[in-house]
Formats: sequence, structure tokens, C-alpha cells
Amino acid sequence: MGDQKESLRKITHTLAMKNEEISNFVCTLKQNLENLEGNTNRVQEDLESEFTALNAVLVEMKENMVTRIKQERASRTYELQSQLSACSKALESSEELLELANQTLCSSETDGFNQAAKDIKDSVTMAPAFRLSLKAKASDNMSHLMVDFSQEREVLQGLKFLPVPGTPEIQVSECQVCDNTVTVVWTLPEPDSKIEHYILEHRRTNHEGPPRLREDYPWMVVEGIREMEHSLIGLRFDTRYLTFRVRACNKAVAGEFSELVTLETHAFNFKLDSGSAHQNLKVEDLSVEWDSCGGKIQDIRKEKTRTNSPMHSPARSALNSPKRTPTARPGRDRFTAESYTVLADTSIDAGQHYWEVRFDKESKAFAVGVALRSLGRFDQLGKSSASWCIHLNNWLQQSLTAKHNNKARTLDCAIPDRIGVYVNYDEGVLSFYNSKTKQLMHTFKTKFPQPVIPAFMVWNGTFSVLTGMQVPSLVQSGQRRNSNTSSSNASLT
Repeated sequence: MGDQKESLRKITHTLAMKNEEISNFVCTLKQNLENLEGNTNRVQEDLESEFTALNAVLVEMKENMVTRIKQERASRTYELQSQLSACSKALESSEELLELANQTLCSSETDGFNQAAKDIKDSVTMAPAFRLSLKAKASDNMSHLMVDFSQEREVLQGLKFLPVPGTPEIQVSECQVCDNTVTVVWTLPEPDSKIEHYILEHRRTNHEGPPRLREDYPWMVVEGIREMEHSLIGLRFDTRYLTFRVRACNKAVAGEFSELVTLETHAFNFKLDSGSAHQNLKVEDLSVEWDSCGGKIQDIRKEKTRTNSPMHSPARSALNSPKRTPTARPGRDRFTAESYTVLADTSIDAGQHYWEVRFDKESKAFAVGVALRSLGRFDQLGKSSASWCIHLNNWLQQSLTAKHNNKARTLDCAIPDRIGVYVNYDEGVLSFYNSKTKQLMHTFKTKFPQPVIPAFMVWNGTFSVLTGMQVPSLVQSGQRRNSNTSSSNASLT
């Protein structure tokens, strides 16, 4: 009995679930019927509107062409009637002269004959008949205004509903990645005059292969593209690749997306290592702000957590070496004293790289360059053999200098709002540029003994770093052009 009840309960539950599924499907069908009615009315209204517009064009063209025929007829009628009137008057004048000449010839009087003959001769010479052109000024042929709309009728008879646009194909060989700009070019399998625009979508990724089930970045959409190419400018390449797809759209519908195309976007990316930053530097992502209370706040926090244990006694603290100060990031001591420095978290051991830094020109002091990992926590940029930089000093008087190994060279150039830094590790080249004009400010030529790290210093000021940048083409061409003329660290005094 119990088994039968359980079996009946299961069957009843299954039937109830099926009934609910059918009910939901019935609701869907009813909604589809309503949508079908609305969509049918919409496309029918659109069809009638299109035919009305097409008929209006035909009526307007007919009126214009009929008007053209009437104007042509009126113009030619005027010309021919004017010529007919002139000829009629000339003919009438000639007939009068002929009659007068005949009367003179038949006259028996001899006294006035000579004078009459002379008058008639002069009148004949000046007669309008001799000044008339006997060629019609206008033709009666109107065949040049005939029409033949057989081809147009075939076109009209070929009117169809809008087809789904063809699927574009991205031409990888014609796509370009340069100067943080990507130009994507595509073609269609066959011409389609009904396409109104294209939609291009792109997504950042660190994976070259087919898309994964869950990607880290969303698709970014660019709509309303009229040509079969598009350039994305001012990009920040913070991933290894960009994936693209494109589809065509006509008035009614969008076609299928093209096959995915992945383009490599090589660029140098790094973050600021807050664990290396001086306590007076407030690091947020890629921005740094001088904080005069930074060190004091740290001291207050330490004081609050200090205990009376021997480990934290003043005597024990005084014995600790500065180089053993605990750091927020293992492997790098925090800069201290007057070395208001912060390093990047990524080193350079090969290749060409470029980044930019925007800084407050009112800062008391600012420096940007590269350093070795061995740069001491008390070392200031440019004052040891482990760092190279250009240094802005606004203390007492303004100066811009290139520094290395405690040697400096004053730079004779305007101070830009943003500085570009170029490193060619293999060639031992470190160059600084006005990032707006790409004018070379200074170049160090050396042989780096070990990997270098982007380094920054600021005192009473702020700066922000721009990474994910490719080496600009102007910088590359300038490096080739100036390879034999750039200044070197050997000239620093």
C-alpha cells in the first residue's frame, strides 16, 4: 500500500510538473501570437511607407520630365514662330519691291526712270530677304526626350525583402598595431548596397587561443561605422592581446559576427611597488602624492603598538640596522631619509620599452629614470652608479639636469608637462623625451650590469605614471637617426 502511494505520488508530481511546463508553453505561444500580430503590422506599415515613398519619387520624376518636354516645346515654338514671322515680313517686302520694279519697267515715261531704277536698286540691296537665314533655328525632332524604362522595370520587378547581410571577414594582413592605435580592416564576401553601418567589438585578453567560457574582460562596442575599416586610438595595452569581431547591419537586421581575430598588443606594463616607497609618499595605483605627515603617522602607529617587552625596548630598537627594517614587500627595503623614491614592481632585462610620467611642475623636486635593484635605501636617484635620471629642481631656482653617479649635466630645453622614458636594454640606451612633441631631451649610453627598474622621486609634489604604451614610431625613428649624436653619461660633469 505504501509503495503504491509513493508511486502514485511520483506520477502525480510528474504530471503536475508537465502541466506547469505545458501551461508555460501555452503562455509563450500566446505571447508569440501577440508579437506576431504586432510585428506583422509593423512590417506591413513599413512596406506601405516604402512603396508610398517610391511612388512619390516616380510621380515627382514624371512631373519633372513632363515639365522638361513642355519647356522644350515652348522654347522651340518661340524660335520657329519668330523665324516664321521674320520670313513672312521679308517675303511681303520683296513682293512689294517686285511689283514696283515691274511697274517702273512697264512705264513709258523716261524722265524719272533713272531715279526710280536707282531707288529700287537701293531698296533691293537693303531688303530683309537678303539678311535672313533660310535654315530653321530649331528642329522638330523631339526623340532626345524619349524614354526607355525597361531596365528600371526589371529593377522594380526585382524588389525583395531585405536579406540578412553577409558575414564580414577581417583581413589580418592589413590590420595594424602601432603607437597604441589598432586599425582593423575587413571585407564582405560580395558587395551589398543595403548595408547601413558596421558594429565592431573588441575585448582585452591574455589568451591567444579561442575564447574561454568565462573571460576576464567584457566586449567593448563601437557602432555606426560607415567604412570597412576602423582605428581605435589612444589605447592602453594592459593585456597581451586584443580580440576583434565585426558584423554588418542593414535597416532591418544585423548579420552574423565575423570569425574572431586576435592581435598582439605588446607593451610594457608595471605597477608602483608601494613596499619600496618612502614613508612620505602616498602611493595609489600609478599615482604618487607627497605626504609630509606620512612618516609621522607611521611613527604614531608604531608607538601605539609598542609594548614594554625587551624586543621593543628603546635600547633594542637602537641596535637594529636600518637595512633590516621590515618592509611591506619582501626583497626590497623601503627608501628612507631624503631618498623620496619609489620603484616599479617589474624589472627590464631585454628589449625596448617606453612609459610616460605626468608630474606637477611646481614640485620642489622630481626625478624619473631607472635604477638597479641594488640601489640603497638611502641613495637618491642619480647620486650613485646604480641609477640614471633627469631631475627637476624648484628649490631656490629652477633647473633641469641629467644625473648619474653623482654627476650632473644641465639640460637646455623647456620643461614639459609629461616626460617619456625609452629604454633599449640590449643597446644600453636610456632616453628621455617631451612626450607631446617627442623632442629628445637627453640620452644615456651605457652597459647595464643587471636588470633595471623604473624609478621615481618626488618631494613636495605629485606625479602619475602611464604604462601599457608601445614605443612610439617617432621615438624609434629618432633613435635610429640620433644613434651617433646622442649625449652619453661620460659627458656628465
